[in-house]
Amino acid sequence: MSAQKEETKLVIITGMSGAGKTVAVQSFEDLGYYCVDNLPPALLPKFLELMKDASNNIRKVALVMDLRGREFFDSLFQALDQLGQADWLEEHILFLDADDHVLVSRYKETRRSHPLALDGLPLEGIHAERSMLDELRGRAQHFIDTSSLKPKELREEIVERYSEKEQDIFSLHTVSFGFKYGLPIDADLVFDVRFLPNPHYVASMRPLTGLTNEVSSYVFKWSDTQKFIEKTLDLLTFMLPQYKKEGKSQLVIAIGCTGGQHRSVAIAEHIATAFDKQYVTHVTHRDIEKRKG
Repeated sequence: MSAQKEETKLVIITGMSGAGKTVAVQSFEDLGYYCVDNLPPALLPKFLELMKDASNNIRKVALVMDLRGREFFDSLFQALDQLGQADWLEEHILFLDADDHVLVSRYKETRRSHPLALDGLPLEGIHAERSMLDELRGRAQHFIDTSSLKPKELREEIVERYSEKEQDIFSLHTVSFGFKYGLPIDADLVFDVRFLPNPHYVASMRPLTGLTNEVSSYVFKWSDTQKFIEKTLDLLTFMLPQYKKEGKSQLVIAIGCTGGQHRSVAIAEHIATAFDKQYVTHVTHRDIEKRKG
């Protein structure tokens, strides 16, 4: 069995021709990234296999993928979907753009033809390229408008975003609450567990909370609870890396039952424990003492 390889960072640099991709890839080289210019999307799966190989020491990779490889363009989104399934990979798409008049000016300054309008006006090629890249732009996590940026300023912005001097910390905060006291206003996701059997109607458990073994065991002994937990953890396992990749620093998951004392407390604790080895986790039981009060 091969040794487990630590997470690899992959940045895909794409965007409008003339928006600064050459400056961008040079900036990533300065940050210590292994850089490949103009990689055809169809070759991305093979490249991923090489990156995953534990025998190499590549940990940071930047790839430029643009319309110079447009004969492979149809395979790009399939390749991007494969990236999303790689749990050993932290991937970002950096999309560079600029206003049309700025791009036209840059083409005139360099006396280059637009790759989509070799015999026509640059603006015609720019409009065609913008239409082709529209969907890809929507999938990008990072976006830089270079219209007013000088090359030096673009380098500084990339270094600011991708330097490892400060690591982004993603935290998960689970909150239990009672619907009778209102929804938490800062919740990102809300799960309603009032459909589960209620320990409140068991006399011996009524004064207890979901933090006790007696209540927790009661909540989790039911097949409905087990199925709910299985499906919820599966959903969160998929969603949490997406939120982190998007740049979110904290996700608040609220679990609600009727009074916020039994079911929601036990399940909020369980969800936090399930992810505490992957993320910084916090648990708050907002209404656990309301009935006593």
